[in-house]
This record gives sequence, structure tokens and C-alpha cells, in this order.
Amino acid sequence: MLKKVVGFLLIIFCITLVLSPPVFAEEIHTTGKANIVIDVATGRILHEKNIHEKLPMASTTKIMTALLAIENMPLDKKVKIHPEAEGVEGSSIYLKANEKIKMIDLLYGLMLRSGNDVATAIAYEVSGSVEEFAKLMNLRAKELGANNTNFVNPHGLSHNDHYTTAYDLAIITREALRNPTFKEVVKTKFWLAERDGYQHFTNKNKILNICEGGDGVKTGYTIKAGRCLVASATRNNMQFIAVTLNDGDWFNTTNKLLDYSFNQYKPYTVFKAQDLIKTIMVKNGVKTTMYLEAAKELIVPIQEEEEGKILSIIQAPETVSAPVIKGQRIGKISTYLDGELINSTYLLAKEDIERLTTKDKFLRFFKFK
Repeated sequence: MLKKVVGFLLIIFCITLVLSPPVFAEEIHTTGKANIVIDVATGRILHEKNIHEKLPMASTTKIMTALLAIENMPLDKKVKIHPEAEGVEGSSIYLKANEKIKMIDLLYGLMLRSGNDVATAIAYEVSGSVEEFAKLMNLRAKELGANNTNFVNPHGLSHNDHYTTAYDLAIITREALRNPTFKEVVKTKFWLAERDGYQHFTNKNKILNICEGGDGVKTGYTIKAGRCLVASATRNNMQFIAVTLNDGDWFNTTNKLLDYSFNQYKPYTVFKAQDLIKTIMVKNGVKTTMYLEAAKELIVPIQEEEEGKILSIIQAPETVSAPVIKGQRIGKISTYLDGELINSTYLLAKEDIERLTTKDKFLRFFKFK
């Protein structure tokens, strides 16, 4: 009788195992109104919560301000400070009207000390007014696909028509971090400006100290926006961006999101820069074939079970005509993860190939005759 009971219980246990749903790792919980984690290399979204909800962004606005300054002004230019930039409310590096200061020092004052006066000075220098600079900010945002963002000023002081989303702010930051100057500025802990008076700029972003591999990006706070933070970190050849908006536990949230994402995703190298991807024919060239190489490496953050779901498709002609210049774009390689496009990289000519001269053609003709 006992054997029958034990056998019956074993059958019930086995049935329970088969019918019970699998238990997955619990999704991370956060305190922010909206947050997101994305990969800089591919833009892949690794975590999301209310990522398309329009919210005020406070001084994280200055990510776009810095990007436009870098894209539009020489970094060594001495900027004459517009009178409207003196005395702007909030965070400041205490600029004086008509003071002259290098653009690079303004950038560090903008991103390390969050100077609202700096943001205003940059707006006047680049566009002639705050209003015109805001138009430039919105145009650049639309170019990047940040379609739920609207800027009315360069610093982020509260305005009903000044807003973004966690997703938009992440893709703006992704573009900025692909710029070497921006990337260097936001990971700097201390900067000494070439000016009289206030010149010691210490970075307000605690992520640089509390997060493993922390290397950016920008804090923000107003009463209306709450505490907003865009953070970044690099580990295992991957750089992730974490954004949290209206979050009283902002540093802990982004640190936790970054730790969680780096634990969940591992780097998968699809190809390296200068890897030889394809051989093609060369018409009328001193060489008849040539290699195409990848313009840059591609490392994709994946979960363990996704490795077999990566597919790369090469788009390149079978033949090109000489002359060919080394580094010339001749095709591209598109990489998909589970059917979704995650990256496109140019294929470049590996070497120069000159066009055949009449003499070369004559010699080649008799060589192969």
C-alpha cells in the first residue's frame, strides 16, 4: 500500500513539473517615473519602464547643448560672453558679461558644474539667441529620431513646453557619446579652466565614483522635474546608458540598472574592425581582386540563448571598376538579432588599386594569350 501511495505522489510531482510554467529571473524594480537602459554600440534596449512618457528633463537638457557646441564651434575659440548669460538663475560658473573664455572650458563648466549661465552663453555664441538655439536643438533631436522631445531653452529650467522621454534622452545621449570630445568631457572628474576667478570644476555626477566602469553623463534637478539622471558605464567592451526621470533615488537606480544589465547581457563579437569580410573582382585594375573590410568592430550585448539568433547580411557588388581608393565605401554589412536590424557597418576597400594603363593592358593581353 505504501509503495502505491509513493508511486502516486511521484506521478503527481512529475505532472506538476511538466505543467508548471518556467520560472525566469525577476524583472528589476525601480523608483523612477520612467527609465531605460540602452547599448551605445547598437542602440539595443536592455530595460524599459514608461520610456515614451513625456516628462520634464531639468539639466539633462545640457547633453544636447554640449553636443551642438562641439558640432558647431572650434573648441579652442575664445568666446566673448553675451550679457544675457550673466546672472542666469540656478547652477553657475559665475560668468561675467564680455568675459572671454575658451569653448572647451565652457563645455567643462556646462557638464561638470551644470552652469545655466554657460548654457546661455553657448546658445548666443552658436545661434545668436536662446530662441534660435532651441530651434537648432529641436532640429537635431528630430534627426536622431527623438520625436517626443521639445526644447525651449539650453539649460533645462522649467517650462511647460520643455520635455522629453526616457527613450529620446537615451538616443540623444547615445549620439553624444559617439563623439570623442563629449565622451572625454563627461567622464572627467576635475577640470581647471583658464580664467580668473572661479576655475576649479568638480564633476557633480557620483556615478563616476560609485559605479564600476562609470564614465558619464549628466545630472539634473528642478522642483517640477524631480531628480533626473543620465548615467553610463563601460565593462567588457560594452558601454550602456541608463536614464531615470523623476527619481528620488536617482544614483542608486541607475547604478542598479547598470549592474543588472551588465549581469544579464554578455558581449558577443560579430566582427572586428578591419576583419576581411568579402572578396570582389576589380575591372580594369592592376589587381583583379580585392578585399572588403569592416569599418569598425561590432560587439552586441546578448543573453546566452540569443547567440544563434544573430545573422549578418553582406550587401556589396561582385565587381568594381578601377581605380579604387583605400578606405572607399563599397558596401555594407547589416546585422540582425532575431530578425530585427541592430547595426549597419560600411565595408571599405582594403587597399589602393590603380587603373590599368594602355601598356598594362597590352602586357596582360600577351601574358594570357
